[in-house]
Amino acid sequence: MSLGSAGHVLLGLLVSLTAPALAQAPGERRSGYHDMSPSLQAMQDDEIANPGMLWVLDGEAMWNRKQGAAAKSCADCHGAVSTMAGVAARYPAFSGANPRPVDLAQRINLCRTDNQKADAYPYESKELLSLTAVVTRQSKDLPIAPPADPRLAPFVAAGADLFTQRQGQLNLSCAQCHEDNAGRKLAAATIPQAHPIGYPIYRLEWQSLGSLQRRLRNCLIGMRAEPYAYGADEYVALELYLASRARGMPIEAPGVRP
Repeated sequence: MSLGSAGHVLLGLLVSLTAPALAQAPGERRSGYHDMSPSLQAMQDDEIANPGMLWVLDGEAMWNRKQGAAAKSCADCHGAVSTMAGVAARYPAFSGANPRPVDLAQRINLCRTDNQKADAYPYESKELLSLTAVVTRQSKDLPIAPPADPRLAPFVAAGADLFTQRQGQLNLSCAQCHEDNAGRKLAAATIPQAHPIGYPIYRLEWQSLGSLQRRLRNCLIGMRAEPYAYGADEYVALELYLASRARGMPIEAPGVRP
């Protein structure tokens, strides 16, 4: 029975992904930015042309807006948004009495519910993405710096296990693409090393800004695996592992990708 053109394409992709590849040498970590066309690199670099900056501007306005039953703004507690320099580089992290680490978007929602006495923003909402974008923008060019907190160790280990675990109907793991085959082609796209330095990120395929959790869900769906719900502990563990793997790399958010 013939596979058909679509079947041959899928078979070719699977052969490419499972073929032996040279191991990534130390010091060769690389942002997906460097694999983009010059025109897309220019779009990311130009604050006027970068569409993710629209969310940053919305976030700046929200930062100073009093909200919730407490009638408080982010600025009432933290001052100018520039005081957030370095904050995004440290997340995910433990926050207060929470028994598990949270990522930056979850931390923003904790501020909203605990201090502003307002409802949490839904995941991937314009409001949550805007606040996450403006806070992360304050750490642009600063290195990813996960905290030296021994409580994080088991969560980083859980993220590493998830990264190497084969999943879904295609029986693939994150590592097979982003370590074993990074730099190779998947159809017309170059497979990146999967460093989380541009998030929240504007993807042309989305025509929108999106979080790292949205990208992780897309990868799981691409493996033909069941994605976790937004906010799941598994995503935070993966975010922690990816942050530890990218330690020292500069933040470039909001990034632009195809």
